[in-house]
Amino acid sequence: MEPALNSDAVADETRRAEVLRRTVDVACALLRQARLTRAEAESVVAFTRARVLELFPGKEDVWSLVLAPRFARIVDEFSAPTSARVLPFRRC
Repeated sequence: MEPALNSDAVADETRRAEVLRRTVDVACALLRQARLTRAEAESVVAFTRARVLELFPGKEDVWSLVLAPRFARIVDEFSAPTSARVLPFRRC
């Protein structure tokens, strides 16, 4: 009976890993392509973090070491600044 239990645990871990991969891939694609403001991008990252920790509870350290730097780089590169100031054009 133990091999079936082990097989079920492996299947569940595989399923959760696949959901994790898809969730992160979709979030990264959204951040790169949607032209979000920084606040919107941070909201996407917060939602993704919550979903990842639902799938793998207690793995905050893995999030911090692996995924957080990846998301920070993408947000910095692709999100619009929160308050884009346009300098006025001075007429001569």
